[in-house]
Amino acid sequence: MTREEAYKILTKYLKNPNLIKHCLACEAVMKALYKRLNSEEKSSFAKASEENWGITGLLHDADYELSKGHPEKHGLLLFEIEKNIPDDIAHAIKSHNYENTKVSPENLMDWGITCTDQLTGLIVACALVHPDKKLASLSPHFILKRMKEKSFAKGADRKPIFMCEEKLGIPLEEFVELNLKAMQSISKELGL
Repeated sequence: MTREEAYKILTKYLKNPNLIKHCLACEAVMKALYKRLNSEEKSSFAKASEENWGITGLLHDADYELSKGHPEKHGLLLFEIEKNIPDDIAHAIKSHNYENTKVSPENLMDWGITCTDQLTGLIVACALVHPDKKLASLSPHFILKRMKEKSFAKGADRKPIFMCEEKLGIPLEEFVELNLKAMQSISKELGL
């Protein structure tokens, strides 16, 4: 599957521009995460390509609007409709909502999208409270500080973010910085 094919699928089912931007952010982060993990040559490193990691980020919420009101179907519904998505991408997408789908993350790509998904939303929330509303103005320190505030961005579940150390072997501060830099690299597309 190519990135272009994946983007067509995304925009076929997802219409909310902010959700599309969220998926673009996750795509950028997943590619950066692939490079970071691949540089360590971890023995458990998934054999998927950088493009597949990016496509996982791009498509992970493609069925979000279709499954609205049915969280147990989010991450599963897409594969009832689209049959040509590679198995490794499909498993990662199904498992990113494992608490509802009961599909467990099994490898680094699965855990990558699981840990990244909530953090990209938290980073956007941090940008939006900054006076200039720009990702360029953010620092990992600011994001980590806001992450500790339970009343800030309540919709962003912190639990999967904190799993980055255990499941990916990346310290939290480094993981936040990786996410932020990846999102900054596409700030124009994100409008931030």
